[in-house]
Amino acid sequence: MTATVPAQRARPHVSDLLAAAVGAVPGGAERPGQQKMAEAITTAVEREEHLLVQAGTGTGKSLAYLVPSLLVEGPVVVSTATLALQSQLVDHDLPRLADAVERMLGRRPTFAVLKGRHHYVCLARLEGTSADEPADALFDVGESRPTRWLGEAGRLGKQVERLRDWAMESETGDRDELDPGVDDSAWKLVSMPARECVGAQRCPYGAECFAEASRARAREADIVVTNHSLLAVDMLTGRQIIPPHRLLVVDEAHELADRVSSASQAELTPELLERAARRCRPYVDDEVADRLMEAGDTLTVALADAPAGRLTGALPTVLGEALTLLDAGGRKALDGVGEVKSDDHDPVRKQQAKAMVSDLTKIAQRMIANAEHDVIWIERDDRGRRAVVIAPLSVAGTLNIHLFHERTVVATSATLALGGQFDTVARSLGLPVVVEKPAAAGTPAEAAREAVIRADAARDTADLAWSSLDVGSPFDYAKQGILYVAAHLPRPQTSGLSEPAANEMVELVQALGGRALGLFSSRKAAERAAEVLRARTPGITILLQGEEALPILVRRFREDRNSCLLGVMSLWQGVDVPGDACQLVIIDRLPFPRPDEPLAAARSAAVDSAGGSGFAAVSVPIAAVRLAQGVGRLIRSRTDKGVVAVLDSRLETARGYGAYLRASLPPFWYTTKPEPVRGALRRLSAS
Repeated sequence: MTATVPAQRARPHVSDLLAAAVGAVPGGAERPGQQKMAEAITTAVEREEHLLVQAGTGTGKSLAYLVPSLLVEGPVVVSTATLALQSQLVDHDLPRLADAVERMLGRRPTFAVLKGRHHYVCLARLEGTSADEPADALFDVGESRPTRWLGEAGRLGKQVERLRDWAMESETGDRDELDPGVDDSAWKLVSMPARECVGAQRCPYGAECFAEASRARAREADIVVTNHSLLAVDMLTGRQIIPPHRLLVVDEAHELADRVSSASQAELTPELLERAARRCRPYVDDEVADRLMEAGDTLTVALADAPAGRLTGALPTVLGEALTLLDAGGRKALDGVGEVKSDDHDPVRKQQAKAMVSDLTKIAQRMIANAEHDVIWIERDDRGRRAVVIAPLSVAGTLNIHLFHERTVVATSATLALGGQFDTVARSLGLPVVVEKPAAAGTPAEAAREAVIRADAARDTADLAWSSLDVGSPFDYAKQGILYVAAHLPRPQTSGLSEPAANEMVELVQALGGRALGLFSSRKAAERAAEVLRARTPGITILLQGEEALPILVRRFREDRNSCLLGVMSLWQGVDVPGDACQLVIIDRLPFPRPDEPLAAARSAAVDSAGGSGFAAVSVPIAAVRLAQGVGRLIRSRTDKGVVAVLDSRLETARGYGAYLRASLPPFWYTTKPEPVRGALRRLSAS
């Protein structure tokens, strides 16, 4: 008798999976852009070709990339820029998707979250931290003030005790699952940065490590959700953290280059040097530790009178002395600490000391080199904290080498096509862009040289083949919203809010009766706007960022139709208020980077020195992304209606970049005339 071989289940088509997933969403409906994006990702994986996708608000891009990910063999990694999107994927989208497609796939897809090691409680640090006197608590030098007072140390001790009880019961050790939470200072006492970890093999708690367990779960999952910061660290450390995968989806991709730049950035403060000296003192001679203390004292002198801003040319003499002392002292300290062994009395603390001194020494060496591809600046904050900071001039080369090879990358966002083109974002991500130039007259040698350049560019493009796609948005922007540019206002001259702009703002808010989100370029402008509106719009509640916690302000704005919410840059991306609670977005000025932003200024200067326009190549694209994000706060659903009012006449009058910035925005009905705008706002108020 012949045995019956069970029929192999047919591989479902991406469109069928997407239909099932959409059907499981309350009120879900088919969206052409979502379907086009899902199919394009499937094709990109098959061709092993990278893909940039601009997906406007309302496209449903999460499902558009999650569904085709289920058809990829091995784990797929999804990286997000914000915790809000990460939580949305893990807590809502992925569980619902798994339920919807389980029958079609013949199994239930699995997923896991992968965060940095410092997001998990460290049992080894808990063991070495006393509840009565937490390690480093009494005299640790923090970022906010030089020493901790005894009452604060006692409060930290109570929080550490609660963390210890929670860790004994938690299955994951993930800070995000701790409710209520604890202060950052308390969490630092019980968590372990990756550089300070001795590794599971040498740690007495390696077998029980929460961070190692999270990595093990990620290796077994179909979809791994992580964040841009960890993705950046993974790339910079040889891709040893995130499990091997064929497909990487980078959501909120317009943020990636900045996150990689932040991960590549390093700083030195006197407090860090003093802490390093204390940590290594048990393992080295006092003379060696004193060298590090001396370096910290010299750095204090160097930063005392140094103005904030970028350092160009040779480093200041005293700063150079501090860095040289740190380099020499750090080398001596590392020799004294020696290797970390599993049979050391306290391998965890020894590794912490070694890692900290090693990092600071490398930073000093990097600053001493003062290479052309690095930018160094002095930083001061409102609390008097001072630091010397170094960061790469560009991370495009780093991304070119570490992001795209040996996997297919899909980068998506609502703001990728700046000025209607993907080239700017592609370059920032390290993808080659070939610019076709008409043949120019020249000598045979010049023509040959040009041919070689084009051949090299073509070869680079072949090595990193990529395509782009703009799937649009299901929203009818021309009917749902108005983009109004107050072209009659004078050009902005100061960081505050001019009187004509303030008057324009008041008239718009009065026409609608509230429901306005004000996005301002500076704290000074936001405070002035709040002052004016509170004086001239009685009966309207004015909520100002900084006066209460932001989540509370957003909730009040959402619930009170007679309110306005005013704030600065963090509101340009972080507020989602669909419905009639937000029907007017006011932007006081175009969000160009400030002249004192060291990295933007250095990048602009580099372009200028190469014969280009730093303003056009650096400042304008930054403004385009920020402006598009701010404008995107208005229309969040198919039924939303309203006005975006830009109180900066340059969006209309600037010939060099006005049209470029407008082309980077959704296709609203456009006007520079105030009368129809106020009429539209009054009709919205009446309805």
